[in-house]
Amino acid sequence: MTKTSDATSSGFVPGPTYDEMLAPGLLKPALREAALAARAGELNPLNLFNISWAGADGRVRHVVLPPEFTGVKANIIVLLGLGFPSGSHKVGPAYSTLAESEVEGRVKPGMVMVGPSTGNFGIGVAYISRLKGYESLVIMPDSMSTERYERIRKYGGRLDLTPGTESDVILVLERVEEIRRDPRNFILAQFELLPNYRFHRHVTGGACLEAAAGAGNGRVAAFVSAPGSAGTLAAGDAIKAVFPGALTVAVEPVECSTLFNNGRGTHRIEGIGDKMVTLIHNVAATDYVMMVHDDDTVRGLRLVCDATPAVRRMFGAAYDCYRDIFGISSICNILGAIRTARLLGLGGGENVVTIATDGFDRYPSVMDDLARRVGGTITESMLDDWHESIYRACDPALMLDVRPRAQQERLFLQKEETWMRFNYTREYLDSMKSRDFWEVEYAKIPAMNAAIAEMRGDI
Repeated sequence: MTKTSDATSSGFVPGPTYDEMLAPGLLKPALREAALAARAGELNPLNLFNISWAGADGRVRHVVLPPEFTGVKANIIVLLGLGFPSGSHKVGPAYSTLAESEVEGRVKPGMVMVGPSTGNFGIGVAYISRLKGYESLVIMPDSMSTERYERIRKYGGRLDLTPGTESDVILVLERVEEIRRDPRNFILAQFELLPNYRFHRHVTGGACLEAAAGAGNGRVAAFVSAPGSAGTLAAGDAIKAVFPGALTVAVEPVECSTLFNNGRGTHRIEGIGDKMVTLIHNVAATDYVMMVHDDDTVRGLRLVCDATPAVRRMFGAAYDCYRDIFGISSICNILGAIRTARLLGLGGGENVVTIATDGFDRYPSVMDDLARRVGGTITESMLDDWHESIYRACDPALMLDVRPRAQQERLFLQKEETWMRFNYTREYLDSMKSRDFWEVEYAKIPAMNAAIAEMRGDI
């Protein structure tokens, strides 16, 4: 019996290292082939080895939006999260957090994996737990899309719903503190734990660089992403290491402008805008904050999914492939990327990279609600107007440079106000102001790679 089967029979289900998630071609050919075949059965544990931005051909899944649609000269490159197991890239940090906790001995068979979330991370926790043989409990607000709840239940996850919407995540964190008291529960705390940062810096950042290498001048001028947990923003740190002049732009709702001006409020962009500076947000590496109206993202998604003939012509023959690959937060990121390119005056050949967290399959109920709100019928003329007012409009007042010291201190103070409530010391929080903190955390990846490989056998 091989070491791998020994590990599996004892309750441990093996999965990939960080390097293998970045480049699945590093897997042994037989394992790679078996993992690709496992896509036919969503609940086959070999799908853990498909956690990657790369598709079956080994290339990063992405699209470059047509300039006729975006109205800017720069390339808007969008990485596609829909191809991840469970349908969202959030499965990556869920797996990484669980995998690190297993090799460190903090997770044992019989424990319950708890995922604080507004949807996609919770789906990822339920999915990974199912594949690895753990029970799961997802804590999330009670006003998210019905499709998200259904997906979590489909993977066997239990739901613990707190009052409110996307902007009420603090209630989720408070509930987590109650649940943490039971030692049988293990919290896969996406807002707090550094495997989330490591996954996105190494895997998402590397994928961004690869996608940009084949477009325009091959460089990255800006990386744009809305922060939910803020893990995805870590990709900007990887990009800056290669292109020091690259900018990282965080996008948030106008209706909940926490990073922009300490604002609070409710909004419709599921997955982002959580009324806080998360613990794992590397504030000092964020250059700009961009605000987007929440309903622009909902209407912008409807436009892409139900385009007029004019918009179809802009996308060309590839239009049909765009219909299902974006969700609401994806449109938020795309709008942020387009407006970044426009406001910074980026020219032809320059690249702005962003990510599409998930696909349309999680939002039919949101589209139904939009139709109800606009009176039941969405006409071609409305869609054409939305294209002009949403994808071509750009208000400079909605973009803020947060590099000045006063802005940095404001954001750090917000972080302290939230996380000292959850037993983090001022000394620890202050250490996060230093670049060294993040470099030390990132430097743990080789050791984690080795530990994961050792625990599984190696395969």
